[in-house]
Amino acid sequence: MLQRLKSRKDVPLEEQVRAVQHGDEDARHHLLSSYQPFIATSVSKVCKRYIDPERDDEFSVGFMAFNEAIDSYSEEKGSSFLTFARLVITRKVIDYIRKESIDVTTVSLDQSDDEEEQTNAADWRLSQVSKDAFEEEQVAWYRQMEIEEYNRKLEDYKLSFSELVSVSPKHQDAKESAKEVARFVYENKEFREYVLTKKRLPIKKIEPHVNVSKKTIERNRKYILAVFVLLVEDFTYLKEYVQGVNE
Repeated sequence: MLQRLKSRKDVPLEEQVRAVQHGDEDARHHLLSSYQPFIATSVSKVCKRYIDPERDDEFSVGFMAFNEAIDSYSEEKGSSFLTFARLVITRKVIDYIRKESIDVTTVSLDQSDDEEEQTNAADWRLSQVSKDAFEEEQVAWYRQMEIEEYNRKLEDYKLSFSELVSVSPKHQDAKESAKEVARFVYENKEFREYVLTKKRLPIKKIEPHVNVSKKTIERNRKYILAVFVLLVEDFTYLKEYVQGVNE
């Protein structure tokens, strides 16, 4: 267990998370204490304002989300713990904001005239957008957070989100073939581990298993890797945005 080690800071983060999942509550306390700045920053990014851990309810939501991420994280998906935790925090905070807005709407309908003055600010905010527009805004937030995280992951493969259009195959059939190769690599444990470790495709080994030539795989290498990363990570909204990835 981690408490027997001289210094937790010398222990890889994912190893500390595993220790918690195996019952090391001291390790949990250490992570929750040490990563409060990370939690505050992640929450602040969603709220677009400074978050005071002592006063803002959103920080408490992020704190609980980080704790939940510790329990539910799985290294098998290939993403780092902090990548996963940031997404969980983002989703939980946005869900909290949406729930609070819905609650304000319900309360305002039940209030008397005497209470109306107390909720003018909230009523004004809610009057600016329809329910559908508000939900669209939340989905857009989810997607933007995932795009930023996706771009960070692509950098490990010397790729960027902005260049996906230029590396995408021009013809639909070629694009579908590339996605098929990416899905094959993702679903094959040996190849998936190779790509996650080496950050490149084992093209010669892949070729015998797919109906795509070596030359075509090489030509579409960047796009295949980009789709592979999308499949590995927990990017729910981004997968829906990039149509056909899960098909």
